[in-house]
Amino acid sequence: MTTRLVNLVIDAARPEVLAGFWAALLGWHVAVEEAGEIDVRAPESDGWGLDLVFVPVPEPKEVKNRIHLDLASTTPAHQVELVARALELGGRRVDLGQGDVPWVVLADPEGNEFCVLEPRERYADTGAVASILVDAHDPELLAAFWARITGWPVRARDGDVLVGLRAPSGRGPWLEFLRNGDVKRVKNRVHLDVAPPAEAAHAAAVTEVVAAGAAPADLGGPELPWRVLTDPEGNEFCVLTPR
Repeated sequence: MTTRLVNLVIDAARPEVLAGFWAALLGWHVAVEEAGEIDVRAPESDGWGLDLVFVPVPEPKEVKNRIHLDLASTTPAHQVELVARALELGGRRVDLGQGDVPWVVLADPEGNEFCVLEPRERYADTGAVASILVDAHDPELLAAFWARITGWPVRARDGDVLVGLRAPSGRGPWLEFLRNGDVKRVKNRVHLDVAPPAEAAHAAAVTEVVAAGAAPADLGGPELPWRVLTDPEGNEFCVLTPR
């Protein structure tokens, strides 16, 4: 498979506000600022090879996101500091029925859920973001699909509850699939982008990804240079043009 992960995309009513929140919280910087998107990028030392991309959409957020970020902390004091910083920047606490857990569930200024984790050995070297976490009815199925189209191998399993992928470099965040029985009802506000390398043919890359288990997604709107597909559980993602 020739495609690789390139972006985590977040729909936003006010992309500039949301990008500013995440850049300030993570200590990253705004790298691209255009009418159609704002990209937030990690420093090279962080090991994160994707851009956080914020795009304008008119639809309001309706349901809990099926994809969210988990932030890493190095000490209990650092976890407290991250939570305080998020609240100062415009985040808020969220009760999803998590009960008494060691991590803290928050939402950004547009209601996108994220977690600030307590220190965990698995995420000691990930940088600011510990994990991109995806709700899954069948974590093994989704992990196998995404491993195939990203080249990220399975590096962790927690019983039949969670399967974790990580980049072959061993740097940056995990991509994890967590068992969750919630039914997908609306288009995801957070999605992943993959892209083939510059010398590849876009159509051939799309054909490869569909053969791996993806399906076309009809979201309406104008014809675009990239292709929107869905993974085996209906999560939208894009195959961008070669780069």
